[in-house]
Amino acid sequence: MTAIASVNGRYCPLREAAVNIEDRGFQFGDGIYEVLYVHRGALVDADLHLARLARSLAEIELAAPMSMASLDVVLREVLRRNRVRTGLVYVQVTRGVARRDHAFPVPAVRPTLVITARRRPEPPADIAAWAGTAITRPDERWARCDIKSTNLLPNVLARQAGQCAGAYEAILFDAAGNVTEGAASSVWIVTADGTLVTRALDQHILPGCTRAAVMEELASRQIAFAEGTFSCAALRAAREIFLTGATSFVKPIVKLDGETVGDGRPGPVATALFGYYMQRMG
Repeated sequence: MTAIASVNGRYCPLREAAVNIEDRGFQFGDGIYEVLYVHRGALVDADLHLARLARSLAEIELAAPMSMASLDVVLREVLRRNRVRTGLVYVQVTRGVARRDHAFPVPAVRPTLVITARRRPEPPADIAAWAGTAITRPDERWARCDIKSTNLLPNVLARQAGQCAGAYEAILFDAAGNVTEGAASSVWIVTADGTLVTRALDQHILPGCTRAAVMEELASRQIAFAEGTFSCAALRAAREIFLTGATSFVKPIVKLDGETVGDGRPGPVATALFGYYMQRMG
């Protein structure tokens, strides 16, 4: 079956899909994106992802190419045309095609909207088999990581370092030695004294949609957690480390920089949250 993309409202075979060489996304990384997991035909946490997309657009002063309601319809049509029931749908919006100049084009040009979809395996059923490893790396990204920008070179390099080390993720830390987030995930720990903690939202981390969904699950069950700063030392001393993300779901980290986390198995908190999130997806 031929994969289908949507490019500026036109559906076409993926192998034929293209944008202009002067698109500002290509020239400057002047754009934003979202990735949504699709489970058995349902867009997982779609309201959270579309809200974050709208926020990212507003933060870079880029007009939405269509309403979020209309975009939701197009996303579902791309999934239908690709016969994707379980997988990913990718959305990218750039400032559009204009003569190469750093400042925004005047008058504004039409934003470029690209949507693709692909099949992925069903969510993991066994948390023990889903557990992974991580390394730590300095956070070398820009100062507005709260915007889901297409400027991802530092993330790419961190992920590549992780892959070279045989690890699933690179967990990033700032100049003060405090954990920010993963290269493509949010980081949670259960501290040595048993407190569940994740980094508080600020301009240095992305407001993760799965992070927010997990918080909703915690709140609905009256399970205490804290948002705050924690150091690499606290990370290394943690009873549990786990990641959340659209493709990580809830992923226990059982080794960090080659050292065993806890007893080397998914801990009780991550195991419970994994179960809650799988129930949420249905």
